[in-house]
Amino acid sequence: MAIGELQAQPGMLVLARESRGLTQTEVATAMIKASPGGLTPVSQGYVSRAEAGRLVVSDERLELYAIALGYPPELLCLDPQVNGIGVGLVHHRKKASLSASALRTVHAHLALARLQLDGLASAAALPEIPRRFFRVLLDDLITPKDAARRVRKEWGVAPGPVPDMVGVLENAGATVVTIDLDSDLLDAVSQWDEDGQPLLLANTRAPGDRRRFSIAHELGHLAMHPVPGAGSTQEKQADAFAAEFLMPAADIREAFSGGVDLARLADLKRIWGTSMGALLRRAQTLNAISEWQYRNLVIEMSALGYRTAEPVEVPPERPQRIPALVRTLLTDHQMPLEEAAACAYLLPEDFQRLYVEGAASSSSPAIRR
Repeated sequence: MAIGELQAQPGMLVLARESRGLTQTEVATAMIKASPGGLTPVSQGYVSRAEAGRLVVSDERLELYAIALGYPPELLCLDPQVNGIGVGLVHHRKKASLSASALRTVHAHLALARLQLDGLASAAALPEIPRRFFRVLLDDLITPKDAARRVRKEWGVAPGPVPDMVGVLENAGATVVTIDLDSDLLDAVSQWDEDGQPLLLANTRAPGDRRRFSIAHELGHLAMHPVPGAGSTQEKQADAFAAEFLMPAADIREAFSGGVDLARLADLKRIWGTSMGALLRRAQTLNAISEWQYRNLVIEMSALGYRTAEPVEVPPERPQRIPALVRTLLTDHQMPLEEAAACAYLLPEDFQRLYVEGAASSSSPAIRR
């Protein structure tokens, strides 16, 4: 469709702006800079009215808007609701200090990632992977630990450590994206409405062990919580799910039988792929150590700076499905990069950065058994 026939959708203007972390004033300034000689008058009020649907954005203004936001004009003309990419119900593992605007940016990343991946999958025309996700609703008799055990059983996860947490979700039909979420205060975000494909974004800023736990935490949300809840209850439930999923009581209890100290925690971290802090909490939860021992080890770890930087690096896991999808398009189908980028409603440079460069290093190291 020619640019003259395109018209921006208000909801997508908001979503695209929030994905870039920009204010309305910053968008207006960028549009002025993008205009020939900077002569096109654009104000914050113009951007506000455009996002509210009180004026039409087309032709030259649409081109300037697209340049300011760094997206193709075609993206701005999609209706988020019609195209099934509204933010909707989202789970996230975050710290309380994360601002509302930063959270909106992450949620916009999630919505646009779904659009991008749907476009690439449609172009590749690959067979759909069966979705094995299901809900385990909690009640007085079913606990998060029960839910974790049931998911492991239904998905055929072998006893002991989970070698590849990302692979477990991908094999069950989810899409996992590792991406810089522009914040150290949020480790992962996920969404599943039961009609579509579960989607999870994991923050590359988190170390490998914390990322694995966050992915398991998000799996707990997806399995147990149809609707995100306020307060800490769901977060505690998702943590309990993740602890049992990654460190099943029946399998790890014996690992604590010989006593727990920092050296033992470091060795177990190599085996189980979870942080020393998570292992210590697990030992205390399973009554393998006393509350006094737990507190002393917490103090010792804090004094050594382990709360911010633990010893023993767990290699970060990487998704395999998305790199395979990109290779299918660029190598098997011989699709030009610019055309693949257009399928994802991205500019070529962004497509290269987000999907091609990531595909070049996609092997996921396994946890030592």
